[in-house]
Amino acid sequence: MENPILMLPLGTTAACRHASAILAHAGIAQVDHPTPEITHLLLDVPSFDSSGALRGGGNVEPLLQMLPPELTIIGGNLNNPALEGYHTMDLLQDPEYLAENAAITAQCALKVAAPLLDVTFADAPSLVIGWGRIGKCLAMLLRGLGADVTVAARKETDRAMLHALGYRALDTADLTAALGRFRILWNTVPQPLIPGDQLPDGPGLLKIDLASSPGMAGEGVVSARGLPGKYAPVSSGSLIAKTILRKLGRN
Repeated sequence: MENPILMLPLGTTAACRHASAILAHAGIAQVDHPTPEITHLLLDVPSFDSSGALRGGGNVEPLLQMLPPELTIIGGNLNNPALEGYHTMDLLQDPEYLAENAAITAQCALKVAAPLLDVTFADAPSLVIGWGRIGKCLAMLLRGLGADVTVAARKETDRAMLHALGYRALDTADLTAALGRFRILWNTVPQPLIPGDQLPDGPGLLKIDLASSPGMAGEGVVSARGLPGKYAPVSSGSLIAKTILRKLGRN
């Protein structure tokens, strides 16, 4: 589209507001109220909470009723039934966005953990559960800090690559028996791999769940989701804006 006109709903996150400011600076016209000229609606990333409401509050249906039907909706996880029939730009389906967001998430995870530790990362043996985007970024950062890093992966091919890259590797099927060796457990898998009653407890073990859906349950687990928007809203907003500009052909 040659001259997009963007609207940002009230109540959006700091990351989304920062993205909006970058887009405005890049020449994307913006309005703060519904008009027939609006071509794009920018929602938070992800856009909806578990109940289907907008993350900034309220429901999307009344807002859509005030906007043109040919609207393109920008956000994340745009599978809400209310959006059926609309053009969408789902950033959480974009591989480049997902990769860079994982890197931001991993850096934010260190921010979450550091105040909860009485030792350095180099003195805290870490188990990273999962070898996906966040697991890869987190393991690299931890090793850069001198940490003793083990990665639990389900696939034999992943464990072979981990060994080749110099990491300790563990089969996820063997998790429970190995947990006592670690000072920090970082879960990135969105499903429980360790029964809650088998998860170690005690002041010497830090348990952080980074998965998009709960993957670690039990006493003392630190739930750490949506970290980029909470701990690095400027970086998160910059990534949102950069991705939108690329997808609009403005980069």
